[in-house]
Amino acid sequence: MTVTRRLAPPERYQFGASVRPLLVPKHDPCGRLDTDGFRFAMRTPEGPASLHLARAAGELVATGHGPGAEWAVDRADAIAGLRDDLGGFPALAARHPLVERLARTFSGVRLPATGQVFPRLLRAVLEQKVTGKEAHRSYRAVCRRFGEPAPGPGDLLLPPDPAVVAATAYWEFHPFGVEQRRTQALLRAALVADRLERCAGPAEATARMTALPGIGPWTAAETVRYAYGDPDAVSVGDFHIPNTVAWALAGEPRGTDARMLELLAPFEGHRGRVCDLLAMGGVQAPKFGPRMPLRSFAGF
Repeated sequence: MTVTRRLAPPERYQFGASVRPLLVPKHDPCGRLDTDGFRFAMRTPEGPASLHLARAAGELVATGHGPGAEWAVDRADAIAGLRDDLGGFPALAARHPLVERLARTFSGVRLPATGQVFPRLLRAVLEQKVTGKEAHRSYRAVCRRFGEPAPGPGDLLLPPDPAVVAATAYWEFHPFGVEQRRTQALLRAALVADRLERCAGPAEATARMTALPGIGPWTAAETVRYAYGDPDAVSVGDFHIPNTVAWALAGEPRGTDARMLELLAPFEGHRGRVCDLLAMGGVQAPKFGPRMPLRSFAGF
């Protein structure tokens, strides 16, 4: 099945910057962004699908392939970030000159919402307490091991089926660079994936996820930000973000989670969006100390 829909993006809309966070950098087996547009593979409630978004004469053309094509195309505007509501944000952004400037600079960047929890939760669990390079290497390996060819053109893989992941022994993840702690958190999430997908919104999903051992507020925030397009999701427990927020908003080179939340309080409702703007603007606190080393668990 192939389904097509035309979408009208807002003025100054930045297509690539809006959808890029849905992909692992450099190479994502389940998605691609290039000169041909954006391709994204999904396991929808109606079956497997791939979605292609491409710009054409000021519009976005959404094309879905596979049994879940209609579901994917119906959700295409959310995946492109076009349901992101910035209505009240400019007034909040004006409370700090840097945030106000970044909000104007990146006003065309919208927050995407896939409507799917487990694929993003899988990625977030793999990103716990390791470098991005390690996490993304593991993510690619897990997707290649458990993924299946997605329908339509593009040579993509469907995200891993949670039922298959849940039935896998934890030691089978060691060759992918994933140790027992993260693997067990992932297996617990896979067992309840159906219930997670039925959550009514980010608050319920966060409560259900953080009730699982091995999944805390950081992992939940990283998940609901892009599953639901939650602009208020703050990644409490992050290694860098508290320092970035403290430096950007108060000129303090180091910050704690408590201090970060205090400084973000004036932007409630869009606190995660402010963190994203600081990242897009390249704001970084002064760096002290050694970098986190790359590790491998493949031989354990």
